[in-house]
Amino acid sequence: MTSTSALLVIDVQNDFCEGGALEVASGSEVIAPINDMMEASEIVVLSQDWHPDNHRSFAQNHENCVPYEVMTMPYGPQVLWPKHCLIETKGAEFHPNLKTGFAQMVVRKGFRTEIDSYSAFFENDKTTATGLDGYLKSRGVKRVTLAGLALDFCVFYSAMDAQALGYEVVVETEACRAIDLDGSLEAALIAMKNAGIRVK
Repeated sequence: MTSTSALLVIDVQNDFCEGGALEVASGSEVIAPINDMMEASEIVVLSQDWHPDNHRSFAQNHENCVPYEVMTMPYGPQVLWPKHCLIETKGAEFHPNLKTGFAQMVVRKGFRTEIDSYSAFFENDKTTATGLDGYLKSRGVKRVTLAGLALDFCVFYSAMDAQALGYEVVVETEACRAIDLDGSLEAALIAMKNAGIRVK
């Protein structure tokens, strides 16, 4: 990659890998290809889900709700998740085999109690910025490549936001794994391709 390109590694955390609180099937399989990609990339950013225990996106924090229900929040529909990636817990840590030393920046998201954040660029209200866009622009980045977990949620929303912000966007599906909730994987792949994102 040239200095105008960046690699965005999305949420390769213990809770999204095998045995985690919100396990993505075969999640740890993304680590080896991502490590290779990071070593070959000049600019690397990691995103990290970082939730308080009382986060509104957790099903356990609502009466008579179960994980994977959809609730309407002030900012729109919200999937209710099992508790995961709690601040300062092992589940929120990056997978120990991920070579985090290659990264120059970590973007933490989802730490505001009242709003979830799938994208590494914006919270789910689509207006509250994480600061990632400003960082990338300050580094002269024009093209971003995304990999990580999960392809049909946080990778997807990050890719769509990057495209909307004017970046050339590539998603390396071989270095991603999906949750595939009620057809969410196919829907995400179609939406990304229709948006002009290069899905490899």
